[in-house]
Amino acid sequence: MPKRHPSAGKAQKPVIIVGAGLAGLVAAFELSRLRIPVLLLDQENANNVGGQAFWSLGGIFCVDSSYQRRMGIKDSRELAMKDWFNSAQFDREKEDYWPRKWAEAFVNFATDEMEDYVKALGLGFLVNVGWAERGDGRADGHGNTVPRFHLTWGTGPEVVRVFAEPVKKAAKKGTVEFRHRHRVDEIILDELTGRAVGVKGSILEEDNSPRGVKSSRTVVDQFEIHGAAVLVASGGIGGNVDKVKAAWPVDRLGPKVPQNFVIGVPHHVDGRMIDITESAGANIINRDRMWHYTEGLANWNPIWPGHGIRVLPAPSSLWLDANGKRLPNHLFPGCDTLGTLKYICSTGHDYTWFITDQAIVAREFALSGSEQNPDVTGKSVWGVLTQRVLSKKGTVPVQNFVKHGVDFVVKDNLEDLVEGMNQLVAKIPGGVPLDYQKIKDVVETRDSQFDNPFSKDAQTMLINSARTYWPDKRSRIAPPHKLLDKKKSGPLIAVRMNLLTRKTLGGIETNLKSQVMKADGSVFKGLYAAGEVAGFGGGGVHGYNSLEGTFLGGCIFSGRAAGLGIAEELGYDISKASNVRARL
Repeated sequence: MPKRHPSAGKAQKPVIIVGAGLAGLVAAFELSRLRIPVLLLDQENANNVGGQAFWSLGGIFCVDSSYQRRMGIKDSRELAMKDWFNSAQFDREKEDYWPRKWAEAFVNFATDEMEDYVKALGLGFLVNVGWAERGDGRADGHGNTVPRFHLTWGTGPEVVRVFAEPVKKAAKKGTVEFRHRHRVDEIILDELTGRAVGVKGSILEEDNSPRGVKSSRTVVDQFEIHGAAVLVASGGIGGNVDKVKAAWPVDRLGPKVPQNFVIGVPHHVDGRMIDITESAGANIINRDRMWHYTEGLANWNPIWPGHGIRVLPAPSSLWLDANGKRLPNHLFPGCDTLGTLKYICSTGHDYTWFITDQAIVAREFALSGSEQNPDVTGKSVWGVLTQRVLSKKGTVPVQNFVKHGVDFVVKDNLEDLVEGMNQLVAKIPGGVPLDYQKIKDVVETRDSQFDNPFSKDAQTMLINSARTYWPDKRSRIAPPHKLLDKKKSGPLIAVRMNLLTRKTLGGIETNLKSQVMKADGSVFKGLYAAGEVAGFGGGGVHGYNSLEGTFLGGCIFSGRAAGLGIAEELGYDISKASNVRARL
């Protein structure tokens, strides 16, 4: 157990953590190990501990890991650092000062400590490393040069569990206290020093709704709590479409703000605490930086309002815009999220089309969300083998979307497929009817590149190149084939892809100890921020682009920094913090 300073025992007031999501849990874990009293406040009920992380696929960004080495992947700190900074494209002298420092610190942590840190808590990974955000086609541009997406064995719920269990044990011992249905409305400042010393807010009526379901906002009482420090770990704005639209960077992703989204996070991800923290005097930076997906499906079995699910596609589907035009080179499935988003916005429409087939859907359609991956979430080796490696129809959740999803059209020939697509178009305000002959020409042109094992088509070359990574060849990317070759591919499938809200990349500015900064560059005493509300560190550690696996990782890293930073401020000795296994 790390030693603490003799004066540390004088601080008996609890550290107040606003938000019981992953970042808040990680901070509470670090603090509770030092026996520092913690009070966790959350506006939702106990079913929602872990926040958005519970719903995630559970990917974590690691560099030069044992899993990469086992797969023959040559990764390094230097390569990851180049990929990160080339993707982030930091270009703001003042606003990017701390994000740059956080980026360097995070890549170092992902290289030196992340794997050991989470594995020591009992977290495991699938042996094959995934290759997300393959990039914009330039060696010095956005994207992962190598696979770095380490999929948790147990997905998001397992990531939550390994931190929630020790925190709940600490709660039984009296070190930690959870207070649910407590919505913070104000941060209390000391009148003389300006230090954050507590919070005020509203107690919401009891609501035992299942996890993720929109809950009551009826207020039944008020509260005021004083503490040793305040940590804001309340998440971003992805569940609040009005805030997303208000922050939309028309100058960068124009020419207009999209009007229609499916929603990738629960309703309670409302961004309230960003405004409340700003009102207290915190500096909010990079509001216009955000991370929304372009492959969203309306959930046929929704949990929260407007619930959307992302398809995590491999590269074989033919991607057309609303006008039926093939997306430009490098904007292929799974390559460049914000580059694709920018192009879609330029068309004046909020949707696109995948034209694909049964063989590709079965192999290449992975769905975001722990509940959409019961085989991995439930740690079923047999399920993974039968549904992902051997199945000709894909996982059961994928089959359910093909069968029940409003965005899917399944037909035996291309003419009927286009007719079915146009039936969907007729229901879209401002939708564009598709011309069968033009679609036929695009599909046949694509198919002509599969007559030989070589090609001049960039997407075909990407497919062939991607299959040189043997885990993808075996279970992730369908064998190259023509879409119109029904004998090899099964029925044709068209999928309307919607814009899907997800992550906030800007937020509360913090230094490397997760201390909140003021607009004048000074430290806001007693106030900390971690997780998405702080742009996953510094107010925007990702810059303009994510390399994926970095959202959970960012919550873990910034939550840990906050816990240790608070402990240090309170006088505790954290000198052993770098020795992961000694600490755990």
